Amino acid sequence: MRISRYLFLAAVCLSLLGLSACRKIDTFIAESASIQITNENLDSAIFAGGCFWCTESDFDKAPGVVSTISGYIGGTVANPTYEQVVDGKTGHVEAVQVHFDKTKTSFSQLLEVYWLTIDPLTTGGQFCDIGSQYRSAIFYRNAEQKEQAELSKNKLENSGRFSQPVVTEILPATEFYRAEEYHQNYATKNPLRYAYYRKNCGRDKRLEALWGVKH
Repeated sequence: MRISRYLFLAAVCLSLLGLSACRKIDTFIAESASIQITNENLDSAIFAGGCFWCTESDFDKAPGVVSTISGYIGGTVANPTYEQVVDGKTGHVEAVQVHFDKTKTSFSQLLEVYWLTIDPLTTGGQFCDIGSQYRSAIFYRNAEQKEQAELSKNKLENSGRFSQPVVTEILPATEFYRAEEYHQNYATKNPLRYAYYRKNCGRDKRLEALWGVKH
């Protein structure tokens, strides 16, 4: 819930003095990846699945993913802050921009990863985070991504796995705003706080019930 996440963020403020070192590490990782992967092989996708700390962490584990960025998309206010977004008045959704190597994975494969990390049956939020800013959505960047997303969603709906409708939205990508630095790589920078939040949010318990897969 919003209150519980503010408690986590209050603790994060105590470690802000170390952010410059974290930025250097992030830059080093990004530069190392760019050395090995040419721009022609890079592509990106944007997924919303509730708390972006969790969505980012889940995609970081996917083969072929080069980097992830937590941010906000779909709203009407330029350069929104976290406080504005969680208030639910800007229209933005917490989302993650996923950069991937097309020689190792594809958008359609990332869609398969995505479904297993969300609750596609719930509107107005995900797990313990309630509000439209936490709803699940796939933001397509071009016609090909739109077609693949729709095919993937239709496949899931027709699979017979669920008796309820799949409510995850498929929307055109608009301006994506990078979230504040303390949100980036949150699970890596704050493993204990992240694990505590994820467990108490009931995310993995619900995912196992939906998909039969442990996270």
